[in-house]
Amino acid sequence: MPVLVVQIPPRARLSARAEGADSIAAEPSARVEYSYALTDDGLTVAAQGRASAKALPNADAVVAVLSVADVSWHRVSVPKAPPTKLRAALGGLLEEALLDDPEALHFALAPDHKPAQPAWVAVVHKAWLEGVLAAFDKAGITVDRVVPSLWPGDAPRAHFFDAAAEDGSTPEPTLVMVDVNSIICVPLAGSLARALLPAFAAQPARWTATPAVAAPAERWLGAAVHVQTEVEQVVAAARSLWNLRQFDLASRHRGSRALLELWKSWMSPGWRPARLGLAGLVVLQLVGLNLWAWAQRNAIDDKKRAQVALLQSVHPQERVVVDAPLQMQRATEALRAAAGRRSDNDLESMLSAAAAAWPDGQGAAPSLRFEPGQLTLPATGWSDEQVRQFRDRLRRDGWAVDLTQGRLMITRATIAASAKGAG
Repeated sequence: MPVLVVQIPPRARLSARAEGADSIAAEPSARVEYSYALTDDGLTVAAQGRASAKALPNADAVVAVLSVADVSWHRVSVPKAPPTKLRAALGGLLEEALLDDPEALHFALAPDHKPAQPAWVAVVHKAWLEGVLAAFDKAGITVDRVVPSLWPGDAPRAHFFDAAAEDGSTPEPTLVMVDVNSIICVPLAGSLARALLPAFAAQPARWTATPAVAAPAERWLGAAVHVQTEVEQVVAAARSLWNLRQFDLASRHRGSRALLELWKSWMSPGWRPARLGLAGLVVLQLVGLNLWAWAQRNAIDDKKRAQVALLQSVHPQERVVVDAPLQMQRATEALRAAAGRRSDNDLESMLSAAAAAWPDGQGAAPSLRFEPGQLTLPATGWSDEQVRQFRDRLRRDGWAVDLTQGRLMITRATIAASAKGAG
């Protein structure tokens, strides 16, 4: 997925501040332009340039890279403190080693830190970093990670760069030396860099330099150096595991951010075949469901037409058909009644069924209530066993018995089931 790597200009120092520089240090102006690089794999640069925050290209993730001089480093034993109190514990632990009030600084622990074990702590001017992040937020850009350009604990490396290149002042070649135990940033002008050189040169270090200072760096070192552009440097820094967005500067709304990242990943070109396949499957399902529904409707219509044809062939007097099954039942009942034959819904049939199933030891019913297809008997004095026996005997013959408010209601099982379904 495309990653936008942005180089953050160095924070204005006291010696370089002009009138109004305080506000710029607190929050970069909208006119500030940033060097950026777009990379798809974290190794190669797909595009690069300079633009204001609002004009930066879109990407799936944004990484901000701080200059070497804007991050100081301290080696401490990580306090055993809960996450909510870890930042305050770090401030108390580093208070004597800092040149500023701990409350004015932002701390970030190494990605592999463990409680009660030594780890590196990155320290940044808090108000300035908050201003940088706020400037991107105003431009509608969420910075996912903030990383240092170089960090201690890495393989030995020495890098020459122009510390004054961002503000356009007189070039100031600077050397930063990194190994597993330290990170030292010193200007080439003066004797300190020369004094530190022998001890560092004894290590198998990699020497690099930006194009602007490559020639003076080689003259100073007396050896060749590998030229590395600023863009190559920030893209390499973006691959680190560091993220200075910790504690109160940690990214908010992690759940929604995770969903957004998932959506961005799903909409990326790599997932296009899967999206097309899923869309085709959905369309196929919709077409299949519609065809199946159409076939079912036709089958139902055929059955309704068959019912109407059967009704009119058996009972020609039924010319207007509204409900074929009901009209068939009524017409058949009328013919049965005219022929003098009884049905299951008659009182005689229902009394006969109740008498055959009458429980042992139970006397005659004191009263009854009859409606076509329904016989109601009082169950006063009946035991639970007698009710169960009566119900089981009738059920074997296709009758249903409901006990409601001390009354037994007898109906045909098919009629009872139809009544419950309609309810």
